[in-house]
Amino acid sequence: MMRLARKHLDWWAVILAVGFMIIQVACDLSLPTLTSNIIDKGIANNDIGYIWRTGGQMLLLSFIGVLGAAGNVYFAATQSQKMGQRIRTGIFKKVTFSSTEEFETIGNASLITRTTNDVVQIQNVMVQMLRMMLMAPIMLIGAGILAYLKSPRLTLVFLVALPVLAIFVGAIMFFAVPLFKSLQKKIDRINLIFREGLTGVRVIRSFNQDQFEQDRFEGANQDYTKTGIKVFMIVSLMFPVITLIISGTNIGIVWYGGQLIAHQAMEVGNLVAFMTYAMQILISFMMVSMVFVFVPRAQASAARINEVMDLKSKINDADQPVDVPTDQPASLAFDHVDFRYTGAEKLALADVNFTATAGQTVAIIGGTGSGKSTLVNLIPRLFDPESGQIRLNGVGLTAISQQALHAAVSITQQKAVLFSGTVRSNMVYGMADATDDQIWHALDVAQASDFIREAGGLDAVVEQNGDNFSGGQRQRLVIARTILKPASVYVFDDSFSALDFKTDAQLREHLRQDQQVQAGVTVIVAQRVSTVADADLILVIDGGKIVGQGTHDELKQTNQTYQEILDSQLRKGDATNA
Repeated sequence: MMRLARKHLDWWAVILAVGFMIIQVACDLSLPTLTSNIIDKGIANNDIGYIWRTGGQMLLLSFIGVLGAAGNVYFAATQSQKMGQRIRTGIFKKVTFSSTEEFETIGNASLITRTTNDVVQIQNVMVQMLRMMLMAPIMLIGAGILAYLKSPRLTLVFLVALPVLAIFVGAIMFFAVPLFKSLQKKIDRINLIFREGLTGVRVIRSFNQDQFEQDRFEGANQDYTKTGIKVFMIVSLMFPVITLIISGTNIGIVWYGGQLIAHQAMEVGNLVAFMTYAMQILISFMMVSMVFVFVPRAQASAARINEVMDLKSKINDADQPVDVPTDQPASLAFDHVDFRYTGAEKLALADVNFTATAGQTVAIIGGTGSGKSTLVNLIPRLFDPESGQIRLNGVGLTAISQQALHAAVSITQQKAVLFSGTVRSNMVYGMADATDDQIWHALDVAQASDFIREAGGLDAVVEQNGDNFSGGQRQRLVIARTILKPASVYVFDDSFSALDFKTDAQLREHLRQDQQVQAGVTVIVAQRVSTVADADLILVIDGGKIVGQGTHDELKQTNQTYQEILDSQLRKGDATNA
């Protein structure tokens, strides 16, 4: 946790918080002595003037103490909140720039918990550290010294009270800390089940598994609740027991102090002051104990956050990265590329080898799990190949900066992702300074302009995930966003699957006529033969290997795998005409 504090706190503000806290403590420690003086010197001598003067000093010190406390609270609160803000920003930035592999090692549900609940735990403890954890030791030491000066013999009471208090707090920590740590993992579990329930609600209802999912969530919820009740019951014992110890200590002080006063070894005012210092000592000890109970929970949260921050991306820029060359025609080349997922024994892609130039369309077809999406995910360097090289415009991808590479590749993923906002705000993801005419042109090419006009134009509302549009409409919108972006390579990863045959054909025809798209290389992943039939180069993938490449006419005559795909999609009488 200190690592996060060093990185995300403004130390000048921390110093000011400590300074204001010292002022507050100094004022609080001065008041009992002044009270003692009023009793022993003012009241005992019937000196009204002394009482008024000392009372005025007490009011002034109280006012200064309040200002000190206000300053300390202000800087403690603002710094803890800013620390939380910076940690959340750091996590979001880390996740945004992490490769797919690193992102999946943590998981969505756990990332949400770490960005919210874990950060809140650190914020709360940071406030306590800048308030109680710093104030309590100073108060404890200061009050102890002043109490000793008032009556060295009476401080013997603490030799009994403090060890008892320490043993009890140690027992509380021993049982509570492991439970606090387990709470964070159980929050992850609740978030995971809740997220799955929200995203899969239609599947749950269609298979009539509502009760099963409710029982699954209820089980995780009850598990978390039982652990929470158990740990907070343990912690709640601290307050009544500490109150009992403090009360017993006060009884011992009054009893022993009364004897000292009876033997004229102590003045009444000193006893009153000593009791106040004793209260400050025990309360300070309690505050330190509270901090040490909650610090381990925050420490567990800090470890989880540091786990995200420490993720080492396997996708890194070269020492001297270059930009994508723009003074030559676009080209894309795979030179005997092999790829293997982490921990896998078998290659996901083996000896992928092809070249495409500007204006050409490369289509990739194959069975489910054959490696089509894996191949196109190598183009924007979501993964790096195990061996071989991928070149964009004649330059190896590893030599190009990731920012320049992502600017040169425009991709439509399998899942059509839209953000809440408007059609315009979603479109400018592709091109920030796009004009309305450019957006409408991209929508025309993607066959989306008609239903967008009916929806209200570019200012039409897009709900989260584009839920107010059909699957085919969402696909056409994300295709339009891809087309809008000027790029060297346009990738459409199975993004025509929800389109009817007529719309599919019209969209591909408009792509062939669009000058911006034709200035780059187009890569289309598809399941339907009709979608890839007019491509300049068709790659047939089976089991991670290219088992055939050529045009539609060449492959349907010579490639068995392609013929099987044709036979599965077309009637026997139509296969020869495809």
